[in-house]
Amino acid sequence: MSVPHASSDSDDDRPVVRLFQRQKPVHKILGGRKVADIMLWRDRNLSAGILAGATLIWFLFDVAEYNLVTLLCHIALLGMLLLFIWSNAAPLFDRAPPQIPEVIVSEHAFRELALTIHSKVAHFSTVLYDIACGKELRKFLAVIGSLWILAVIGETCSFTTLLYVGFLCALTLPALYERYETEVDHLVARGGQDLKKFYKKVDSNVLNKIPRGPVKTKVH
Repeated sequence: MSVPHASSDSDDDRPVVRLFQRQKPVHKILGGRKVADIMLWRDRNLSAGILAGATLIWFLFDVAEYNLVTLLCHIALLGMLLLFIWSNAAPLFDRAPPQIPEVIVSEHAFRELALTIHSKVAHFSTVLYDIACGKELRKFLAVIGSLWILAVIGETCSFTTLLYVGFLCALTLPALYERYETEVDHLVARGGQDLKKFYKKVDSNVLNKIPRGPVKTKVH
């Protein structure tokens, strides 16, 4: 009876392997602000409303095959009609006429959005360039495989469906991971060990047998 007790103690003493080798909580990794609250469903009403809106947009464009120009025109017509009724009926009920929110036309908000997009694109381009140069063969093969899978999926799904699936994953997977964090980390750790063993076999049986040119030494 002492043997299984010792093995359980050794399992508890092992370092916890977390997804993507993270050190911070999921909320901090996602930015720790309103976007993180929405993705982790801290504000359930807002998250559910955004998900319902995205589902409605996907249904209109992909299922009902609604045209983008027609939809924008209908939204503009409805908005102008509501503003016309509101502005003309407001004096009758001693109400203030509608005002355009300052957030919509805020220069600061557009500037922050542009800077954020620029920094993300620059970082992504740098990472993609380093991987394409072949500095890490494992990441290079993983990116090539991922791009090939996306190309195959893109042949069967429309662009709107891909965007909706990506949005759906972004709005559900982080929340599910935060809820079942321990179980997911355990499965990822076991899967990572199996992938390392498989990569070692491929490296020893295939990659090391690929003929390569002689390494040139520098002459001083």
